Amino acid sequence: MPKFAANLSFLFTEQPFPERFKLAAAAGFRGVEYLFPYDYPAADVAGWLREAGLEQVLFNLPAGDWAAGERGLACLPGRQGEFAESVERACEYAMLLDCSRLHCLAGLRPAGHDEAELEATYLANLQFAADRCASIGATLLIEPINSRIDMPGYWLDDVKKGFCLLDQVDRSNVKLQLDLYHAQIIQGDLARTIEANLGRIGHIQIADNPGRHEPGTGEINYPFLFNLLDRLGYAGWVGCEYKPLTTTEAGLGWRAQ
Repeated sequence: MPKFAANLSFLFTEQPFPERFKLAAAAGFRGVEYLFPYDYPAADVAGWLREAGLEQVLFNLPAGDWAAGERGLACLPGRQGEFAESVERACEYAMLLDCSRLHCLAGLRPAGHDEAELEATYLANLQFAADRCASIGATLLIEPINSRIDMPGYWLDDVKKGFCLLDQVDRSNVKLQLDLYHAQIIQGDLARTIEANLGRIGHIQIADNPGRHEPGTGEINYPFLFNLLDRLGYAGWVGCEYKPLTTTEAGLGWRAQ
């Protein structure tokens, strides 16, 4: 089986965020990820990781005003200075948390700008972020997110587009974050996508469809895909970014399948 990381923005939410680290460790996880750590001092988060014996696997760059509906800055013309600040803040946390993967949210498609301008802004920002991440030994990840159900208006909403952008960015430390839930909604054909692109995939996340609940609650054949990842020699993490159907603990039986 692959090695699984608990996404603490989705799992163990019955308890406050600082308590979720120990709960994840008690449930058998050895790595964690989450959306953002920035509401807490990095030293505190590092302490929670250390006390629970966990590896910090992944978190996102600051994504603008999340509460107001922003979902990233990278494709937004005129926000390059703010984006650069977000990269620096993320790298500061990554160094203190010993985290080698950072996800860069693209942002929602803004009105009044054509596609060429958005793409040029995105690529320039991504190259800047990749170079800064390289200086601390980190990989920068981009993730296609479906714009039909979960994030209407999201600019990077196609898996093929994501792989094309990797080629255009031309940085060896930029890879695709393949969320199999989003990829199933966008295009399906999950096994062939993995087989054809494994070397360009830096992180995988899971949830079933429909509902975005734990594996085994929907249409995706996760036992088949886990076996495929093992057969292909995937050595990376698989992030559990799903909404438990009931409680987190009650929904963990899929790991024994």
